[in-house]
Amino acid sequence: MADTRLWHPYADMGAVRGAELVIERAEDVWVWDASGRRYLDATAGLWYANVGHGRAEIRAAVAAQMQRLAAYPAFFDLANAPASELAEALAERAPMPARVFLTMGGSDGIDTAAKLARRYWWELGEPERTVLISRTASYHGTHGFGTALGGMPSNREGFGPLPQTVQVRHDSLDELRATVERLGAERVAAVFLEPVIGAGGVLPPADGYIEGVAELCERTGILLVVDAVICAFGRLGTWFGIERWGVEPAMVVFAKGVTSGYLPLGGVLVCERVAEPFWHAPGAPVFRHGATYAGHPTCCAAALANLRILEREGLVARGRELEGELLDALAPLAGHELVEEVRGGVGTMAAVELRRDLDAARPKVVAELARAVRAAGVLVRPGAAAVSVSPPLTAGPEHFSLIREGIARGLESLGGRTAVAA
Repeated sequence: MADTRLWHPYADMGAVRGAELVIERAEDVWVWDASGRRYLDATAGLWYANVGHGRAEIRAAVAAQMQRLAAYPAFFDLANAPASELAEALAERAPMPARVFLTMGGSDGIDTAAKLARRYWWELGEPERTVLISRTASYHGTHGFGTALGGMPSNREGFGPLPQTVQVRHDSLDELRATVERLGAERVAAVFLEPVIGAGGVLPPADGYIEGVAELCERTGILLVVDAVICAFGRLGTWFGIERWGVEPAMVVFAKGVTSGYLPLGGVLVCERVAEPFWHAPGAPVFRHGATYAGHPTCCAAALANLRILEREGLVARGRELEGELLDALAPLAGHELVEEVRGGVGTMAAVELRRDLDAARPKVVAELARAVRAAGVLVRPGAAAVSVSPPLTAGPEHFSLIREGIARGLESLGGRTAVAA
């Protein structure tokens, strides 16, 4: 294969430069490479193709919008019909009364929420509230604040000083409480929380954890920012994922499933409390932040078509309906001697974690496994210690069985005894 000029994100380019897997087309839960080989897309692209690939309705909506108005900014007093309609649709489905700030993706949304949290306290006369707290194993995108908030050390290393953030153990409410007490709540602007940690290995929250974080934030005034970039639009069985715990956050960051990845789009739901200083009257402070393509009419048209499909086909609820079946399908993989744990059960997402002592002897063993599973015809997402799956919400038990079989074959190629049932 020819030496590529394309620099891939998160890639060992020395290895990839002459060995790309070129994906040429896709339909529903399947993708095909340039040689015509078919794969089960067990990752829904990158956690985003909730309605599956190849939806003609979304293509038609995009084409129709481009005939009218392909692109125009939404700065100052400018608006367009798809952006306004999308904001209304998202606000109607939000877990709290909210305004909608549109961005071009999840990383944009995280930086928007981080800056707005700090600016909110500055407007309230508490400029010392700048500390942002996140959790170990978390992932909050690749922009400045998102890199600083991320709980995976390998994603933070080598960039020099980052914005002021503090990480606490993802599964310890006591550590979060102790950290707030040590720092002083009067210095903390916000806590960032994924309902289910996704890229860090599909880590569902312990019983009572999210409710405990929400209670702490309510009692101290700290803003609770929910990163629902992976968890929204049906992935956990609700519109924004967080509704399952009955809490009302200050902000919700969304992206990915809002368009099912057909075009780039993200945003932040902002509660009325946080929006009020900027909205209360003419001459109010201006939040001087935003992307060139925020409110992009064609991207918003894609999102509106995607929301219609999610609603009409009952795919939002399906994320919860299928969670047990996906976990049950993968559970037998825990019988392989190289497997530490199979996780899932909260939303249609799961992970198979390899034994924790393997990393020292085989530092690239998870990548090896992902390649072996790919050779078996299934695409999974490799992480630090686990391979993760998050199939389109159009998938069903027959696809879950294929995922299990593909991972089982991948494990067998790594060696070791197996007790995995067929």
